[in-house]
Amino acid sequence: MMMTKERQQGAFEALKGEGGYKNTMASPRLVKVVVSSGVGKKRDKKQLELINDRLMKITGQKPSSRPARISIAAFKVREGDTVGYQITLRGARMYDFLDRLIHVALPRTRDFRGLKSSAVDDMGNLTIGIKEHTIFPETSDEEVKDLFGLAVTVVTTAKNKKDATAFFKHLGIPLRDAETKK
Repeated sequence: MMMTKERQQGAFEALKGEGGYKNTMASPRLVKVVVSSGVGKKRDKKQLELINDRLMKITGQKPSSRPARISIAAFKVREGDTVGYQITLRGARMYDFLDRLIHVALPRTRDFRGLKSSAVDDMGNLTIGIKEHTIFPETSDEEVKDLFGLAVTVVTTAKNKKDATAFFKHLGIPLRDAETKK
């Protein structure tokens, strides 16, 4: 199933009785997807360009660099140095990225059994931490030494965790219900 705006609008009918929504505009909907990655100890210009290029291939949009606000001598960081990259996706690019994330990238993760339901915060947003960017098919697996992680935050208009969890399940995001101890 494709992630589309129509599917999101169909969530109103499915969540109508559960959330008690009387109006379509009151039901939860997606606002944006924020993809961010820190550069860590990578200070080489080539490595920064590699991260920038890979994020651009993954999201289809050029990332903006995030500079350090203050200098910290212990971490060898100077004010203005690039400490990360961030991309905000909206509209069609957001839906395309979510579709690839849910149906292609996450199933490629080793031992994937679904996302923890604790990934949904009290504000109704979902944050996913990805350890290796190589789960996306757009990136080449040739240079395994240059791995980096990224965080994906899905921002919604949901008012609480319960409504957001039901909304994400309706959209097809694989959330695990109760956490079981292993």
